[in-house]
Amino acid sequence: MKYISTRGSAPDLTFEQVLLAGLARDGGLYVPSEFPKFTAEEISSMRRMSYNEIAVKVIYPFVKDSLSLEEITNLVELAYSSFRHEEKVPLKKIGDNEWLLELFHGPTLAFKDVALQLLGHLFNHVLSKNNKKITIVGATSGDTGSAAIDCVKGRDCAEIFMLHPKGRVSDVQRRQMTTIMSKNVHNIAIEGDFDDCQAMVKDLFNDLEFRDEITLSAVNSINWARVMAQIVYYFTSATALGAPEKMVSYSVPTGNFGDIYAGYAAQQMGLPLSQLIAATNVNDIISRALNTGEYKKGAVSPTISPSMDIQVSSNFERLLFNIYDGDTDAVCQLMEDLKDGGLFKIAPQPLKKAQSIFDAVQVTEEETLATIKRIYKETSELADPHTAVGICAADKMRRDKNIPMVTLATAHAAKFPDPVKQQTGQHPELPDHMADLFEREEKYDILPHDLDILKKYIRDHLS
Repeated sequence: MKYISTRGSAPDLTFEQVLLAGLARDGGLYVPSEFPKFTAEEISSMRRMSYNEIAVKVIYPFVKDSLSLEEITNLVELAYSSFRHEEKVPLKKIGDNEWLLELFHGPTLAFKDVALQLLGHLFNHVLSKNNKKITIVGATSGDTGSAAIDCVKGRDCAEIFMLHPKGRVSDVQRRQMTTIMSKNVHNIAIEGDFDDCQAMVKDLFNDLEFRDEITLSAVNSINWARVMAQIVYYFTSATALGAPEKMVSYSVPTGNFGDIYAGYAAQQMGLPLSQLIAATNVNDIISRALNTGEYKKGAVSPTISPSMDIQVSSNFERLLFNIYDGDTDAVCQLMEDLKDGGLFKIAPQPLKKAQSIFDAVQVTEEETLATIKRIYKETSELADPHTAVGICAADKMRRDKNIPMVTLATAHAAKFPDPVKQQTGQHPELPDHMADLFEREEKYDILPHDLDILKKYIRDHLS
């Protein structure tokens, strides 16, 4: 398995190299040179497997140039031992052929744990084996930060600097990051929005001298290993609902496009997916792009679903590479158009390819709140705002009610208690391991949106 850059001029890498590199040196994102394929018989056999067994089966083709079957099996066991539910990511029925896939049973109560718990163990294994240390710099719109910090806190192999937009994450999200006192953890509140944070991280990666100086690596979904781990739960949930004999559809709350791209990857690997709905809040660059072909940056509007408050979705570049049939020159031109003019236009034929599997829709704040209330009234389920966006989008865009519709429940309601309590009258309680979160001491620094100041901060704080 080779990994190639979406922009075509960075060297091809092995999985181990991609894991540590994060962003390609030409500014592109790494993708596998081809997706491994599973037959209908192989997919059918997964029904009799546990989550961990399916994870090994799905992941091993992506990593076998760097890890043995025994190594990846052990790492998967370690990664998911911290999940609070026996099934890791259980399905829950909420209506007629409608399901929630609960992705919030990991240590930080969000879907990011599924990938980042594994990523932490992968980093530790590879770096310890080679006696290396990395510096991780990441940006978070809320959930990636705490999950990334949890996966590397206290480890000698890495120091982590996590940027979040000041005042634009929930109190629970912020405290999950800033109450970690490990000496290798550095939290930074940037005066700006998430796109500002994400742009600064990309600028650090594109400064090759600084990148090499600090041995920079990534935990954001620009790192292929993140997407790879998320492919697994599409296989576990689809086979539980009858795949490959039955088609399955998904509604995915999306901001940075990594979670839904994992669904696209699963389909490319042979999983019979009927429909992938990209559910956006009012920061709807993805729904506009998939519906009109025009990808145009706008201003970020703060919402009650802050993890989706994004106007530049990094992983969309991976989809562009696929729908343009690997034409790296075309991808480079689109990215140049975005950089120069703040927009690009997808050609008709590639757009048609995307629309054959993807639907996309914006969900308003009022619709999100109404969905939280409706789901509680009908099912007694407390849905966080991001999950509610996904449920509402599924109601709007579902193509065929005879096909199971799965909405990804991306976060525990206790991470966003205010809108949930407002609509249901119920205050969602944090699990026992986090019950004292608001009593813990916080530690973080506030920095302006200034790349040079950020570089100096990182240099000064590296141990």
